[in-house]
Amino acid sequence: MYQQDRGLYRKNESLFSEFSHSCLGRLIFLIAILIVLAILAFFTNPSEQTMRQETVDNIRQCIETNDSINTDWIDDAINNVGYIFTDADSTVHNEMMDLFNEHNRLEFYDHSLYSTVRLYNNFNIEGTLCGLGIFGIVIPTLNFNEFLLRTAPMRKDYNQPAVRNPYGEDTYMGESPDLSDEDGVFEFIGEDEWNKDSIQ
Repeated sequence: MYQQDRGLYRKNESLFSEFSHSCLGRLIFLIAILIVLAILAFFTNPSEQTMRQETVDNIRQCIETNDSINTDWIDDAINNVGYIFTDADSTVHNEMMDLFNEHNRLEFYDHSLYSTVRLYNNFNIEGTLCGLGIFGIVIPTLNFNEFLLRTAPMRKDYNQPAVRNPYGEDTYMGESPDLSDEDGVFEFIGEDEWNKDSIQ
């Protein structure tokens, strides 16, 4: 069968269209976009004052959130996203914040295109990232377990095993704990000592 339009399959594309579809053109466009983003990041890099204020606010929110419950990494990630858009109530948890400021130190680092705040304490000697500032936004990367809010001896004597609970044992066992067994009742007679004699 004879085709009358033979030889007209290729369209006449412009030089710009051919360049944009080539590997070199795509690479140049990608580099141009990265340069624009770098310039934007440089001029919107948060200042030290902004980073410190936002990080302290995020830490206060983290302490409020984790005051009574333990969270996992998924909860931490969700909470950190929420901290970006919310503010803490500065009138509560002042004692916890005083303890935080006593045992922890925040250090600011400017990396030109972005800024970071690292948390240092006796538990994290090398520091851990707790805030990332880029494009004018401070992104928290907080974990409540990395805060040092109180200190106590970890060992009683040299070369002794670590104290299991350095903050003291919790002796509260509920309103009416059942401490009896089949033979009798355990009677508390001193620290870490129990008398199994039956109570008459």
